[in-house]
Amino acid sequence: MSGNVGEVPHIFLFSSVVKSELEIVVEGALDGLGFDLVDLRRHGSRARPAIEIRIDRRDGERVTVEDCARVSRVIEPLVGEQTELQVSSPGADRPLKKEQDWRRFVGRRALVKSAAFGGRKEVEIVAVDDGVVTLRDGATEYRVALSTIDEARLTFNWDRGVTDGRLR
Repeated sequence: MSGNVGEVPHIFLFSSVVKSELEIVVEGALDGLGFDLVDLRRHGSRARPAIEIRIDRRDGERVTVEDCARVSRVIEPLVGEQTELQVSSPGADRPLKKEQDWRRFVGRRALVKSAAFGGRKEVEIVAVDDGVVTLRDGATEYRVALSTIDEARLTFNWDRGVTDGRLR
């Protein structure tokens, strides 16, 4: 037996390091264009890797097709021509990952997965304070550390619909 028993295989370590480095590079490129990285996903095969990037504008305006094309032109040389690159807006079911995301969407509804309330719940985002979000489910409020939230996405309310061409 070798002395490597119990150590993380290098291939897994390399994969997670590459993703972190890729996110840093992509965020740096987006920063110069006035965009934020909402989500970055890697998939595909070794022969045909793919990267999905979801972006948002810092000025609060909607992400346009032209924005996606502009970002794609800047990011494509960074990921290589063998990689399929997909750039899109965050969409109506935008993921909530950073504290600033939660702050921006106070008053909106989100589907949140957390052990703090035993799974998934659709809740209203009430407040965010120093890494803790207050969520309301009917008359019940939960104070949940952002670090304990496994996954969260905004929900689209069909009753509220679209106003002035923009999702509310």
